[in-house]
Amino acid sequence: MVEWSDYERSAIQDIFSKIDYEVVGPAALSRCLVVYPWTQRYFGNFGNLYNATAIISNPLVAKHGKTIVHGLDRAMKNMDNIKETYAELSVLHSEKLHVDPDNFRLLADCLTIVLAAQLGKSFTGEAQAAFQKFMQVVVSALGRQYH
Repeated sequence: MVEWSDYERSAIQDIFSKIDYEVVGPAALSRCLVVYPWTQRYFGNFGNLYNATAIISNPLVAKHGKTIVHGLDRAMKNMDNIKETYAELSVLHSEKLHVDPDNFRLLADCLTIVLAAQLGKSFTGEAQAAFQKFMQVVVSALGRQYH
């Protein structure tokens, strides 16, 4: 079980209260697909992903990006039981979708970069550390089925 300080809980809730889901989700997933093109293989049914412009303007990428960030709300609301909260998603991504679990970490890194750009000075070093700890727990929970 992960130990969360009062500051970490507060910082993570504060970050989520400031997220513009309509911007952050699509931007993070787009960044991941552009910077790590091998991740595109899981989105073959999304149509044109041939270049950065196509990825950024793809409505299915945008929609899934929003879904991902909204899905993180579940972890934020269940910080003491993230592994159980994501048990079904872990099975889905492992057994049905066959997603390489390292891709969760890559997406988490992209999300952190996008948040830093969106939140600016309010995304302090301490806030970033709390968010990255949170994302490490999420990534671990999503990869649980692989272990």
